[in-house]
Amino acid sequence: MQEEEENRFEQPRPVKGRKGARGVGGVLVALAVLAAKFKTIFAVLLSFKWLLLAPKLLLSFGSIFLSLWFYATIFGWKFGIVFVAMIFVHEMGHLLTFRNFGIPVSLPYFIPGLGAFVSSPMSPDPARNAVAALAGPAFGVAAAAVCWGYAVTTGEPFWTACAYAGFFINLFNLIPALPLDGGRVAGVIDNRLYLLGVAIFVIWIIAFRHFSAFTFLILIFIVGSSVPRALAAWRGQIDPREAVPRGARVAIGIAYLGLIAVTVAGAAATTGARPV
Repeated sequence: MQEEEENRFEQPRPVKGRKGARGVGGVLVALAVLAAKFKTIFAVLLSFKWLLLAPKLLLSFGSIFLSLWFYATIFGWKFGIVFVAMIFVHEMGHLLTFRNFGIPVSLPYFIPGLGAFVSSPMSPDPARNAVAALAGPAFGVAAAAVCWGYAVTTGEPFWTACAYAGFFINLFNLIPALPLDGGRVAGVIDNRLYLLGVAIFVIWIIAFRHFSAFTFLILIFIVGSSVPRALAAWRGQIDPREAVPRGARVAIGIAYLGLIAVTVAGAAATTGARPV
């Protein structure tokens, strides 16, 4: 009788098999929840669009670091970083303007020693192409002006040298010859300006004594791109002024000359400084 009462009040013992099953089941449920949460992320990462975009991103950013290494080996890392950053700002001027016009454009691609470029189909409106071409040097000059302002504030000649480099490369880019930005603008004003651009480039080679195979290769490229079109305009084979309304042509011409004047003034004011 006493033994039966003791058995009646005895607490039930836990079953180990059930507890283990519950633990395994909880882990499986947790994994299922995580899989459900990250399913969308994995789908996006493995989508066809990302597979197409990844090489472009790799090429763009890879070219930036390659250019950074190139300029750093010549001028040092500090100047190389600032110089590449100013080139990037220049290219963003083109990119943002083209995209504002609804024209698809690639990310900037850098070429060590030659700057950078963005790839985009030309707009059927030559005036828009000229505005997009001007936007690059305009952004670049603004970046150089920021360096100059910082140099004035801190008194550090390094930033004056950066400002001079920025003004100079953007002034060079405004030469009215293809494939430079100035050539895109000159085509809207008058195609015959390409001959002036070629002459300016030759004078630049002589003045700065850039007598190298690399410089002459660029000269050949500029001559081949600009001279045939300029001669065709002189002979009346093509319209020397592209189909742009007179008002737009005048406005673009004023903006072009004004930007050249600002860039020349900035380069003259900052010349002589050395990156240290």
